Amino acid sequence: MKFKLGDFVRFVDEKREGYVTKIIDAQTLGVTDEDGFEIPVAISNLTSVHGHGVAAEEQDAPKPVHVNVPAISKIENGIYIAVATDNKAGNVVHFHLLNQSPSVLLVSLTTGKKEKYAGVFHGVIESYQSGLVYSASLADLDLWPEFTFQILIAGKTEVKPVDPLVISKKFRAKDFASELKELPQAKKGWLIRLDDLVPITIDAQKLKESFFKSPAEKKTVDAPAKEIDLHIEKLRDDHHFLEADEILQIQLNSFQNALDAAIVHHFDKMIFIHGSGNGTLRDKIHKLISKNPNIKTYMDARKEKFGYGATEVVFK
Repeated sequence: MKFKLGDFVRFVDEKREGYVTKIIDAQTLGVTDEDGFEIPVAISNLTSVHGHGVAAEEQDAPKPVHVNVPAISKIENGIYIAVATDNKAGNVVHFHLLNQSPSVLLVSLTTGKKEKYAGVFHGVIESYQSGLVYSASLADLDLWPEFTFQILIAGKTEVKPVDPLVISKKFRAKDFASELKELPQAKKGWLIRLDDLVPITIDAQKLKESFFKSPAEKKTVDAPAKEIDLHIEKLRDDHHFLEADEILQIQLNSFQNALDAAIVHHFDKMIFIHGSGNGTLRDKIHKLISKNPNIKTYMDARKEKFGYGATEVVFK
């Protein structure tokens, strides 16, 4: 029988059980028991515990991961790794990929160390769900491999497809230096956002080619209006059939497209009408504006007309 990291196993010749936290060699595994001790054990002396783990050979095809994790307002939309502590084995931590977004994720996780690689997880994570992807002993942090996540994002709305994410992460002690936080399913641990770790790469050849394109080949960008109304009824006729997170994504896409077009056309200022509401769209827009190097400042726009429901952007 094959085992994988994170499997819950029982010793055949004694009354002891724990999690597989290390693959020592082809015949030996490291098993961490409830006291936090990692014990080298022959594979022939282990058996799976029904209901805790699934043998690796039974996971041949991607399967939906059904975990009842409701949308949590305290966690900003994004893709996270929730590293949860284990109630039984204090040194063991479990890595859950948390999909805090309206999209469906097709995920694979590969570990690599010294040019040796292992595929440890592949599956589907539905929107606002999570899935267990890895387990390890926190005491062996320095020995952990590098994690590479490949994530294909499937949107449910009529928006531009998002490029797949390839994220490599080597966990360090500083990732676990903060206090434990409340995680979904009443667990405690650490929350690490993955989609903030995507590196920005520039294709030098494509950049060079773009300089030599003829005017006919270059894509033209229409000048946007000076005032952009982001209320969903102004953007979509079918807004009655959209979920709240789908609406927010459409509004943010419209905002970003208009902002980019204004920069291309050298606008000095423009106004985005987002409404007051619960402030979610306003906060998201302000966060994006504050990170944009082409923007000089921003402020509430003409309170006598919009109240606190619009933001004026001043470009450099």
